[in-house]
Amino acid sequence: MTSTWKIGDREYSSRLLVGTAKYPSPEIMEQAITASGAEIVTVAIRRVKLDEPSGQNLLAFIRRAGLTILPNTAGCYSAKEAILTSQLAREALDTNLIKLEVIGDEKTLFPDNEGLLEAAKELIAEDFIVMPYCIDDPVVCRKLEELGCAAVMPLAAPIGSGLGIRNPYNIRIIVEQAQIPVLVDAGVGTASDAAFAMELGVEALLMQTAIAQAQSPVKMATAMRLATEAGRLAFEAGRIPKKLYATASSPMTDLISSGR
Repeated sequence: MTSTWKIGDREYSSRLLVGTAKYPSPEIMEQAITASGAEIVTVAIRRVKLDEPSGQNLLAFIRRAGLTILPNTAGCYSAKEAILTSQLAREALDTNLIKLEVIGDEKTLFPDNEGLLEAAKELIAEDFIVMPYCIDDPVVCRKLEELGCAAVMPLAAPIGSGLGIRNPYNIRIIVEQAQIPVLVDAGVGTASDAAFAMELGVEALLMQTAIAQAQSPVKMATAMRLATEAGRLAFEAGRIPKKLYATASSPMTDLISSGR
């Protein structure tokens, strides 16, 4: 019922992207990803041993399910590390898609803006389709777009925190200014957070911990899928304006006219 969206020249109908780590078991991971309806899954290149059985099984599932793999540079603390990891991902997975992360603080896992811009510029010059994980700063997002990023992925809250959308006003500004897709990445905790984020007008959501670490990942994946769809539909429908006072849902003028 909702419109499709694009990354580069690739079109998708699902607006929920999910990760592949922290699940209780590979079987639950597969069930949860299937329940989420996601068409794009992200894989941390520095944390997944693609040449080992577990990594091979993960890749086999992704290919069998017909999913788009989005390698990410999680765990990189410098532009140099992120660039090298991206190059290794392209070589290993035969994709120029990359979710670019350059972390600047070990405790909060907030992005390093300077390093992120440096890495993005280099990777774009190497023909990568760059989707940077960034702070919810409209200026940084604008600079990333000007460099040629295919999307921007501002955080909702610190990675894995489950705090939800801490600054919806910045997200709204980013969406209004951007000419490329805006995806909320990190911090979503439950279905209401997902719906709220989508109602702000973002194109899609990426989440990992909220699903994988839930008591029932499969149920939470289903809830997140439905919430993402509902939030997008509400955004496209256009909500009524907020008012300080009541407005009668059945105007008295109609009743008086019909009585006459």
